Amino acid sequence: MIDRRELAGRHAVEVTGILPESPLSVGNGELCFTVDVTGLQTFPASYPVEDRSGTGPGTLLATMASWGWHSVPGSYGLAETMRTYRTPRGPVPYVDMRGDLSGSAEAPASAAESWLRANPHRLDLGRIGLARPGAAPLSPADLSGARQRLDLWTGTLTSRFRLRGTPYRVVTACHPERDVLAVRIESPGLTEDGVRLAFPYGSQAWGNAADWSRPEAHTSELRASAGGFTVARVLDGTAYDVAVAVTGGGEVARCGPHEFLITFREPVAELVIGFDARGAGRLPEFGEVMAASGRHWARFWSTGGAVDLSGSRDERAPELERRIVLSQYLTAIHCAGSTPPAETGLMANSWRGRFHLEMHWWHAAHFPLWGRPGLLERSLGWYAAVLPRARETAAAQGCPGARWPKQVGPDGRESPSPIGPFLLWQQPHPIFLAELVRRAVGTRRALARYADLVLDTAAFMAAFAVEGPGGYGLGPPLVPAQESYADVRASAANPTFELAYWSWALEVAQRWRRLMGLGPDPHWAEVAAGMSAPRVRGGVYAAMDAPPYTVRDDHPSMLYALGFVPQTRLIDAGTMRATLADVLATWDWETTWGWDHPAIAMTATRLGDPATAVEALLRPVAKNAYLPNGHNRQSATLPVYLPGNGGLLAAVALMARGWDGGPPSPGFPASWAVRHEGLLRLP
Repeated sequence: MIDRRELAGRHAVEVTGILPESPLSVGNGELCFTVDVTGLQTFPASYPVEDRSGTGPGTLLATMASWGWHSVPGSYGLAETMRTYRTPRGPVPYVDMRGDLSGSAEAPASAAESWLRANPHRLDLGRIGLARPGAAPLSPADLSGARQRLDLWTGTLTSRFRLRGTPYRVVTACHPERDVLAVRIESPGLTEDGVRLAFPYGSQAWGNAADWSRPEAHTSELRASAGGFTVARVLDGTAYDVAVAVTGGGEVARCGPHEFLITFREPVAELVIGFDARGAGRLPEFGEVMAASGRHWARFWSTGGAVDLSGSRDERAPELERRIVLSQYLTAIHCAGSTPPAETGLMANSWRGRFHLEMHWWHAAHFPLWGRPGLLERSLGWYAAVLPRARETAAAQGCPGARWPKQVGPDGRESPSPIGPFLLWQQPHPIFLAELVRRAVGTRRALARYADLVLDTAAFMAAFAVEGPGGYGLGPPLVPAQESYADVRASAANPTFELAYWSWALEVAQRWRRLMGLGPDPHWAEVAAGMSAPRVRGGVYAAMDAPPYTVRDDHPSMLYALGFVPQTRLIDAGTMRATLADVLATWDWETTWGWDHPAIAMTATRLGDPATAVEALLRPVAKNAYLPNGHNRQSATLPVYLPGNGGLLAAVALMARGWDGGPPSPGFPASWAVRHEGLLRLP
């Protein structure tokens, strides 16, 4: 038996000063509160996010919720961005973008493109930090002696520091089932200092979730309530309440249009702060939140999967184990909400907080593999809510079933882009995710919840593939998972990864039909068995079967046709082994992304190469770095990247537990002592 408490305890996070790239968070999957070393959001400018929209820097110290979205007024529709493309099935309309889009900037060509890409955007619900009434604003120079600890077993943050020489102790926690924060502040300086609450307008900018320049565009109404107060927020069509209960002789006063200062008469105070889109009900007391957090996280770590590498002789084992443990915590607080998560979770607003459905697998597939299927099911249910819109897209393109979008908000509306509407590899994800849930929770429950999702997804897939001389093919137009081919989307066709994924997912959907008591669909069977063979050039798989065939940057997606995708008849293991060697020798690694490294580890594992699998997980390149807080940083504009964390956990499950019909513990060399519990095999 693995000592679960000791395992979590040895990876508690401790910091002793401001780490601009690595703040700590508490959360529950729906709400996340990211803080500096004061346990609050006192110094937001010290934790910057570069805003590639050019409107000024944002901050990592946000308060975000899965339900917290905002749109500026606008009446644009996707019809204004449609363009017709020639396809093997005839002319088909696609949402497109005529403006420029690159990795570092975007320049929409019209007001419609700009508005549709930026709305809705996730909202920073409020800023909560220490302040000193009537004095100069606090600055990092006022801070000394900082020591902060995130206790993973209880999900609580304890922050000790001196502020202008006065000692402080702050404890911060989040309720596991309600969007409620609890803060306890102890300091002789508390009778001089206070806590400032400030509320911004929603920002359409990249990376910056708060616009402080438009106080006239929203309202913050202060209302007294028993034991505290409530701030009623209205931003255009968005409304929510922030209810605050306070002890310590706390009193609140307005100090700006959207700023409020709580002052105290006693040196110890407790604040309980509830965020809700109206009607939060009675706030729990500080002790109730702490107790609920402690019970929840002890249960989280005591159940589900665990991997202990402490007996390994390889010197890299402690770092990999740290990444594994912290990735479990981070995906639980950022990726387990009621909608698919953004790539930066509930910490920052990459792509305005909108979520990318091709990344949903990488965020959340590990939950059932690690014995926590319910955390995936929270967001998997969202697909049913937007199924009518996905069916409309499929019908507009002349197909039955549902075509899933790429970059969306909770309404499921596509974003204009030269990439997103042409991607295909998010399409089979709901089938894969539903199958992982079925294997974890049982067939009856899974069929009851996700049958329509699987059947509609497969119906579109089978109709989208068109028979040609070499078999059933994909595109044009399309953009492969390796998005380097966006400029040739009108001619791109038959990417290796997508061909294999299409075939495998249709076979899984047929299995679901049998489990539902339905006969097999003859056309699905024909397409699954008849997909075109991937292009082989020079003895290795090309990225796609159209010029330029293979570009050696971005995602080496051809590898994922065996690894991420289980073995299919389309992929020859020997050719894939040669392809892996070719990629390892020639790829531009600085252009890869955080999830590429666990994906490569999965390929190496299924090919029986555990040394390469471990090396892939720990490859020393910039986008495979994991910060002290456990986040997988990519760049100044993409400061956290949760697909890397979730992908790591999925790869480790494959390496430690294996797959149906595969060898036991196939992914670690002999020098690694791998103890694991509660993991499920992959297909």
